[in-house]
Amino acid sequence: GENVLFLVTNFIATAKQAQGTCPESPSVLDAVCTEDADCPMGNPVVHGNGIKTGKCVMFNTTHSTCEIYGWCPVENNTLPRKPLLAEAENFTLFIKNTVNFTKFNFSKCNTLQTNDPTYFKSCMYDPFFNPSCPVFRVRDMVEAAGETFGDIALLGGSIGVRIEWDCNLDHPTAQCQTQYSFSLQDRRYNFRTASYYWDSQQRLYRNLLKLYGIRFDISVHGQDGKFGIIHAAVSFGTGIAFFGAATVVCDLVLLYLDVKADFYWKEKFEEVR
Repeated sequence: GENVLFLVTNFIATAKQAQGTCPESPSVLDAVCTEDADCPMGNPVVHGNGIKTGKCVMFNTTHSTCEIYGWCPVENNTLPRKPLLAEAENFTLFIKNTVNFTKFNFSKCNTLQTNDPTYFKSCMYDPFFNPSCPVFRVRDMVEAAGETFGDIALLGGSIGVRIEWDCNLDHPTAQCQTQYSFSLQDRRYNFRTASYYWDSQQRLYRNLLKLYGIRFDISVHGQDGKFGIIHAAVSFGTGIAFFGAATVVCDLVLLYLDVKADFYWKEKFEEVR
């Protein structure tokens, strides 16, 4: 199975936008202009925020851009120098997983079976000292993937969490433990979301958020095995038959294909007259 979690660590909030006309951002190359002819009406701005109105207008004292139909004012792409939610590195994730091998009627959970109600509030996962605690610190997960939280929190990223069950059911159940591994899948991850509303004059507005954060892709894999007398007998019989066939093949090679076939023939067979 696979699950996805997303932790927001940084964001850009665009001011209240209304449907209308406004100058496109000068950071969009297709919007930079010097005259109206550079902004053919009805053409969309490539990698921009709307449709050109046919006018070239002043964006500020140094730049002129095409006017557009769209959500205005246009989106602000200025990011903070530090992640706004830097404290999120100490957040924890509780990952609970249960494996079920139906062929052997076996199931097990990755959490420690305990009657202590405070255990999961105080424990923290450690691969050596506390492997049965499913509570993971975000910073530890990012570092296990080879990154630092400060770098990946600013522009976002994707971390893969792999849960591996490899159980030998001939051994005690306690030895069937989960193995966790973490890997970096992508260094940048973000998406936009907006909330829409109407004002008292029935004009449509929206508040736009561009969210940066850490995406956790959690995948579960497992395999099990158990000794079976029927399978063992079949394998043993197959091995015996293989040795018998090997003897016949060796005789054919030595008696008919080898350069010393005459010598082997005399040693193997005795002629009676």
